Amino acid sequence: MIRHMRLAAALALPAAAGAVAIDLRIAYRAAATAAPKLFALRCDPPRGTVARPASACRRLRAIGPDAFAPTPRDRVCTQIAGGPMTALVTGSYYGRAVWARLSQSDGCAIARWKLVSFLFPSAP
Repeated sequence: MIRHMRLAAALALPAAAGAVAIDLRIAYRAAATAAPKLFALRCDPPRGTVARPASACRRLRAIGPDAFAPTPRDRVCTQIAGGPMTALVTGSYYGRAVWARLSQSDGCAIARWKLVSFLFPSAP
């Protein structure tokens, strides 16, 4: 009986933690000289000013806790540029503080951008 209660409590913990697990603010710039456009996303219940908050929450959960992880310093990145857009994402994600500056300055940065690009406006 106690074992079942512990299992039930363990299974309930992630759901309870998920209630405030995603709370993000996004400052997006289409170009270095453009004024930032500000967006927000909070999940459980999904709401905010990003396009389709419910879909954004589902997609972030599917990516997992490394959605905003930095590129490892020893990674070799192709020297290509993907565009002038930048974004600063701050807030909390699965209990971790987020402060991620995203761009498309090289191949690794483009990969990071594409991973969470659904949070940003579509490119013109």
